[in-house]
Amino acid sequence: MLVELVLLAAVAEEHLLIIGPPGTAKSLAARRAAQVFEARYFEYLLGRFTEPSEIFGPVDLKKLREGIVETEVGGMLPDAELAFLDEVFLGSSAILNTLLGLLNERSFRRGKSRLDVPLRVCVGASNALPTDEALAAFADRFLLRVFVEPLPDALLEELLASRPTKLKPMATMADLDELISAAREVDLSALRPIYAQCVRLLRQAGVELTDRRLVRIQRLISAAAVLNDRTRAEPEDLWPLVFALPNPDTQSLARNVLKQQLDASRSDAMPGAAQEATQGRAARAKLLEERAAVLLTTELKDAAWRLQLEGVARDIDAAFSSETIPDALKARRQLIVDTLKQ
Repeated sequence: MLVELVLLAAVAEEHLLIIGPPGTAKSLAARRAAQVFEARYFEYLLGRFTEPSEIFGPVDLKKLREGIVETEVGGMLPDAELAFLDEVFLGSSAILNTLLGLLNERSFRRGKSRLDVPLRVCVGASNALPTDEALAAFADRFLLRVFVEPLPDALLEELLASRPTKLKPMATMADLDELISAAREVDLSALRPIYAQCVRLLRQAGVELTDRRLVRIQRLISAAAVLNDRTRAEPEDLWPLVFALPNPDTQSLARNVLKQQLDASRSDAMPGAAQEATQGRAARAKLLEERAAVLLTTELKDAAWRLQLEGVARDIDAAFSSETIPDALKARRQLIVDTLKQ
């Protein structure tokens, strides 16, 4: 799903913010997207004492002797086509102010020099959303937001058996640029009344969205249409709206408030992201229900099987309260409890 969202952000000419605890594969998604397009890639973990030169490059000393302030950007962020910045909110004010121009205008300024940068998408990551207003304003530059958690106990075996492999290039940056150009030309006229109604419903529910963000969300919808080989946006392409909302609570609220509008949403090109956007808890419930069904029908019922079944039960309890658990999953959980008592 994360790789799909990196692609969506790139085609929309927007940036993606991933929020979650350490070790949840935030950087892996950016690296895999870079491998797909063979993009020039830059990755860095920011800290309180990170110097701007570590991100943007050192001053060209030869030019400095001539009285010209220029930066050697080769291999640094201004030279990257795809970037990942971990703990992005820990950067100094000097770094964040420079990043603002680089992210918004795709330009890098230092002294009197200005450089257009080839950056298609920047993926920022953090353990939590910032509470400081100044940092919140910077976070608003990342239009897409996704909140990740460690894999549940029910999927531990799959995690431990997995082996990360380098993806083979599947496209070029020229292919990506063609998609970007096509997204700019998508016809949104038929979808705008539906989108406007979605915004009204969200505002009535207490979700605050700035005018700037509302306008830019249309880029995500256009990108979703292009990635499904359409030149005209349809109701199927509304799903990215959910990922443009500021936090998990508002995203969950949107799935309920906009259920009727999102029912038609789907994406053949990005099925994981579209499903998470429209279903959220429902998708997790289905996954847990399927995992429980497999374990309950297995023939080998040893100690390891019992631990796996207990893990599914814990995951169900962690994800759902007695009021929110779907009936089918509730019945499956009761079957797990009865089985474990035997």
